[in-house]
Amino acid sequence: MADPRRKSRPPARTKIDPSRGAAYDVLKQVRVEDAYTNLILPHVLRDRGLTGRDAAFVTELVSGTIRRQGTYDSIISACVDRPLAKVEAKVLDALRLGAHQLLSMRVPTHAAISTTVDLIRARGGQGPAGFTNAVLRRVAEHDFDQWVRRIAPHDPVGFASVAHAHPAWVVAELSTALAGSPEAQVDPVELDALLGADNASPQVTLVARPGLSTPAELGGTPTGRSPWAVALEAGDPGAVPAVAEGRAGVQDEGSQLVALALAAAPVDGRDERWLDLCSGPGGKSALLSALAAGVGARLLASELQPHRARLVQRATAAATDGLAGVIVADGTRPAWLPGTFDRILVDAPCSGLGALRRRPEARWRRRPKDITDLVPLQERLLAGALDSVRPGGVVAYATCSPVLEETRGVVEAVLAARDDVHIEDSAAIMTGIDGVELDDVDGPLAGTVQLWPHRHHTDAMFLAILRRD
Repeated sequence: MADPRRKSRPPARTKIDPSRGAAYDVLKQVRVEDAYTNLILPHVLRDRGLTGRDAAFVTELVSGTIRRQGTYDSIISACVDRPLAKVEAKVLDALRLGAHQLLSMRVPTHAAISTTVDLIRARGGQGPAGFTNAVLRRVAEHDFDQWVRRIAPHDPVGFASVAHAHPAWVVAELSTALAGSPEAQVDPVELDALLGADNASPQVTLVARPGLSTPAELGGTPTGRSPWAVALEAGDPGAVPAVAEGRAGVQDEGSQLVALALAAAPVDGRDERWLDLCSGPGGKSALLSALAAGVGARLLASELQPHRARLVQRATAAATDGLAGVIVADGTRPAWLPGTFDRILVDAPCSGLGALRRRPEARWRRRPKDITDLVPLQERLLAGALDSVRPGGVVAYATCSPVLEETRGVVEAVLAARDDVHIEDSAAIMTGIDGVELDDVDGPLAGTVQLWPHRHHTDAMFLAILRRD
């Protein structure tokens, strides 16, 4: 008979797999704090001491789960007896992590389920653990493609939305952009390729800033698209000495090519004063200031938000020879005289639908209204830049969105309001740069450029170079 005076032992503490625990905590921050995965994940990995294969596992677990969140929610919804809104958010986070391991990663079924159950038992108790176990066992009854066929709508947009985990309205916008007009029919094979590229983990691309570093010293593999780019196969970019010292940086090739094209566009006469109108967080400013230094010019970086201006200051700290300064200013209300600059970059705030592979949470946060609200701002920024450039100078209008309203629509609206501006052949300028190897970069408006992740392995950057007459 048990001695009633003996104290009962507390239940054994459930051991959480460190990698899955880290991934779960990142998901919570993204959900609760509207945090960005690419900003908080490195801190979590460093704080937990996760490196190498463990860090790669966490990165794929987090990014893949968030990218395919919409599809996993549809699958989970088919496996529960209540609306997802009635499932605790912390339990739903765990279910999504488990679904990603079961359906899109090479994790054995038993390991995917047991580690997820252990995770939610430690964070939520025995009741949620039992529920999680039951739901994931149902999820495991079919593979990913079987689930898609079971739950996806039959219309093309609805099917693609579930199959490729993009909101239906995003699928529709990308379809129209890929086709080139609302009236044209998109090639379904190419649409699948684009949406698939959005779900592929992008390689880390470094840029050697001219005059400050060379591609050879970065230790990566030349990409063959930008002459200053290398792909980093593995490791922490911050551990590369040139990156740590600000002489190089992490930058998508699409962004590199936009800066290179602006620097290569011919101007009439003086070429001394350059402006980055919307410069935060500073990657393009850093490259442009390095390019400016090489031709005896200087770049002024302007940014509306003070905290982003501080990021620009850090990004450009090593490029002092080509930097005129960093200021906080509103690009729609220029703080300088008209006609001051020879070259201007307008990297306009946009929906970011061209960079979904790098920003996995963006597709679930954006709404159609965001585009409606952004277009007037984009038009004002481009109009202000055209007033700020001198006759004979050039303005590069760029977005990391291929959406026609934000690209062709903005350029056409601004051109219609003035007769002193014309479009340069941006595609010829970009592809004519020594060391650039690109095909099929024509944009939706003659003379413009549209890059695509599935064609060019870059973000879907749009570029129009406009000359002031």
